Amino acid sequence: MAKQIFINLAVKDVNKSMDFYTALGFTNNPQFSDDTTKCMVWSDTIFVMLMAHEKFSTFATKPIADTKANIAGLYSLSTDSVDEMNEILENGLRAGGNEPNELRDYGFMQQRTIEDLDGHTWEMFYMDMSKMPTE
Repeated sequence: MAKQIFINLAVKDVNKSMDFYTALGFTNNPQFSDDTTKCMVWSDTIFVMLMAHEKFSTFATKPIADTKANIAGLYSLSTDSVDEMNEILENGLRAGGNEPNELRDYGFMQQRTIEDLDGHTWEMFYMDMSKMPTE
């Protein structure tokens, strides 16, 4: 079995959050979803579990961070092109997300950042390895 990553996020409104992540291009896996949790699929190996605070608390041993006021982590996802990165961000903004800073261009990599409805921070990026500095 391939290694997989599951990112578990505490969210205030599971259904609204599912709509936001659907706008970004995730799909819902109903097999691992219920009224308190939505399993959102990015790829065959990357999943985001959106959990209502009450459900998330059953797994956590610390208080849930206020991700609107504090950063709890930066989650980064690669895209196949700058156009795809821009489309994902624009869809997320239309779905209620917030872009906290402007596009970052590192020459070989372009990156945009979006915060979801609860303030969880995602960085979408496109990397052109042919432009990667050699020194």
